[in-house]
Amino acid sequence: MGIQEETSFPYHHPLAIGSVIGICIGGLVFVVSLSACFFCYRRRSRANYEYTFSSASKHTAGELSSGSLKASNISRRSSPLVSPVGTTSKRLEPLLPEKRLAPTTSRHSHLDESHVKPTYYTETEKQDLSPEYEKKAVKTPEKETASTSLGNLHFSIEYDPTKSALMVTIQRATGLPAKDANMVSSDPYVKLQVLPEKKHRVKTRVVRKTLNPSFDEIFTFYGINQEQIHGISLHFVLLSFDRFSRDDIIGEVVYSLAKTDVHERELMVCQEIAPRHQKFLNQGRGELLISLCYQPVASRLTVVVLKARNLPRMDITGLSDPYVKIYLLYDGQRIAKKKTHVKKRTLNPIFNESFVFDLPFNEGLPNISLEFLMLDWDRVMKNDIVGRVEVGSTTTGLELHHWNEVLNCPRKQIAQWHKLQD
Repeated sequence: MGIQEETSFPYHHPLAIGSVIGICIGGLVFVVSLSACFFCYRRRSRANYEYTFSSASKHTAGELSSGSLKASNISRRSSPLVSPVGTTSKRLEPLLPEKRLAPTTSRHSHLDESHVKPTYYTETEKQDLSPEYEKKAVKTPEKETASTSLGNLHFSIEYDPTKSALMVTIQRATGLPAKDANMVSSDPYVKLQVLPEKKHRVKTRVVRKTLNPSFDEIFTFYGINQEQIHGISLHFVLLSFDRFSRDDIIGEVVYSLAKTDVHERELMVCQEIAPRHQKFLNQGRGELLISLCYQPVASRLTVVVLKARNLPRMDITGLSDPYVKIYLLYDGQRIAKKKTHVKKRTLNPIFNESFVFDLPFNEGLPNISLEFLMLDWDRVMKNDIVGRVEVGSTTTGLELHHWNEVLNCPRKQIAQWHKLQD
């Protein structure tokens, strides 16, 4: 008989697999236990440290005399809290309620805790109380007046008689004020127009996040004869770009070519930037004639803007382009708006425009008022506010007298001159 050979198959003993799983579980338990012990040790050592520091403070307070106790209280008021390590702490954290100091049995125990408890100040609060900080605060207005400079604009002018062309190169601006939301930088650009015709209007690109932008852009204006050169003025306006609202006006530069010779060579110019509203310093804002009529049955208020006089010169040409906005206010909130047409190149415009406002139901005029805004229209820049007038029961002077007369004489037009205010 032949011997049959047995076929061998790999055999895995269940004991080997169980031992491997047990070793893994044991190692995991060991790591978790070690981490828990380390966390408890850290927490206990930190609690012992705070307890030692509070005990030392308690011991020191018990040995103080009455004179030294007052001196310690005053010195802590005028200096920042010092930690045991010796560094100045800017964040003051009181002790937990269960670790507060117990009442001492020394001779100062009759004092109330509110009288003995010192007051701590941070480093910033300490500066607010120091005499040196008060001296600095007195000097800040001088710094603010000195920092009102709007910077300088550098440009060059050249005239080519063969082509009847005036070339203006806007090179750069220096020392501009910050106009962004964080008051750190600006996004400046320059608008240029040739006066007095205002036919040529150009602008540079926007230079992002800088107070000293470099433009280096050349603008050529054709069709300008040699006889017209001395009657031309260049009007530069510097603005800061704003993505979400109207661009902020930094200032303006007006340069007249009346006494300059630009025929032979290129003329380099550096002009200081002037504020936009400097024109109001030496002249008034003018007056506005309005007429009001109250109709109680229909609950309506008719407003007639008649004319204005003696308005300030808003343009470089010595004239203005005025128009009027009228707001109906209820409890100080604007609820309706109207506006007149723009009157071009005049300081004494005649409007003669009538507007009707529907008043809130059963309210009458006690909580109603009117606000008039005189503005100067500008094609290139933001329209300037010349002045304003408010007529209502909360006003004073001629405005209140006019309003009371309208209330006492319903269904009758009452006209009155009003001075435009800031």
